[in-house]
Amino acid sequence: MAELETTVTTHYDTGAILERIKAGLIAAGADAEAPQPADLKGVDEFHTGGLEATEALLGPLGLTAEMSGLDVGSGIGGTARFIAESYGSYMHGVDLTPAFVAVATSLSEMCGLGHRTGFLVGSALEMPVSDASFDFATMLHVGMNIEDKTALMRDVARVLKPGGRFALFDIMQGNGEAITFPVPWSSVPESSFVVPPQAYRDAAAAAGLTLVAERNRGDYSKEFFGRVSKAMVESGPSPMGLQLIMGEEAPVRYGNAMAASMQGITETWEMVFQKG
Repeated sequence: MAELETTVTTHYDTGAILERIKAGLIAAGADAEAPQPADLKGVDEFHTGGLEATEALLGPLGLTAEMSGLDVGSGIGGTARFIAESYGSYMHGVDLTPAFVAVATSLSEMCGLGHRTGFLVGSALEMPVSDASFDFATMLHVGMNIEDKTALMRDVARVLKPGGRFALFDIMQGNGEAITFPVPWSSVPESSFVVPPQAYRDAAAAAGLTLVAERNRGDYSKEFFGRVSKAMVESGPSPMGLQLIMGEEAPVRYGNAMAASMQGITETWEMVFQKG
């Protein structure tokens, strides 16, 4: 397990992430020391579909300012900040990669959301938070790095209050053909655990979570990649694009992920579960 975690954190820690983001903000004409949350949207949402996919996932949660939430695998904090700003909910985030947690904390403070968000280093299989702490939890493009989906679901169930909901948006297995690496979530096959949707349903059921909604977003992902590709051809990469997170390998990682989606090798799915 320790070796796998090291492989995952090494993949994501591309070095000088905050410095690249500040440079991107300057190039985009934004305040690099005190950006608005909207200035970060191009880099904040490290998943297929970006912010619009985040918004679509959150609908079934019925979020309010009185609720507290947890983003599992919170990355640089984009989803947590969006929820805190848009709904007023207090958000915690847990991520395995220390560099991501440090950047998430800095960005929240820079854009005035430090008092509404908090980030911790930890594994999604053993999160450093108390039992029954949260009204809801989210997870976007994280499960592909986690082999034991049942252990994941059990720890999510542990930290949710009774009746709490868990909304996830993950890349799952499509036609069963092999993925070409590297991709945004993994440099090598050994740290990629892309499985069929039924594996998530079974893991959740074993953890006492009930499926209340799901949606195959494979066609949406293909449409999204098509739009992004067209924009790249017409205008080039955005100064606030995901290359700021992925570093030099961004084009090949992104290209392989797009090819997997377009060829039906992978599909994106939304799933919402509820704790009894």
